[in-house]
Amino acid sequence: QVQLVESGGGLVQGGGSLRLSCAASGRTLSGFTMAWFRQAPGKEREFVAFITRSGVIADYTDSVKGRFTITRDNAKNTVYLQMNSLKPEDTAVYYCAADPSPTRLLGRRRDTTAYDYWGQGTQVTVSS
Repeated sequence: QVQLVESGGGLVQGGGSLRLSCAASGRTLSGFTMAWFRQAPGKEREFVAFITRSGVIADYTDSVKGRFTITRDNAKNTVYLQMNSLKPEDTAVYYCAADPSPTRLLGRRRDTTAYDYWGQGTQVTVSS
């Protein structure tokens, strides 16, 4: 069992930056694929980014590619999402997720159903 706690969200103007953190407890994160998802009110939860256990491979949804960067520090048991050039359409609750399965198709890493553990979410609001 692993517990995930997100932090770093807030209110920022368009064009600004935020860095989200996801801290884990209960187990080390080294054995987990990690991901960030986001959900706006009344909308489905949307894939943002994932990173493999070693950090060798990372992938992003097209709308954030080139603006967001996912990283992990297994020694600190923490995953990060650096968000630059933020836009109003980035406004959402951002969730950290963990998947203990060692092998999945890369496409499956974009699905909420691939992840067993979720944080409580942190609100990101981007003004015009």
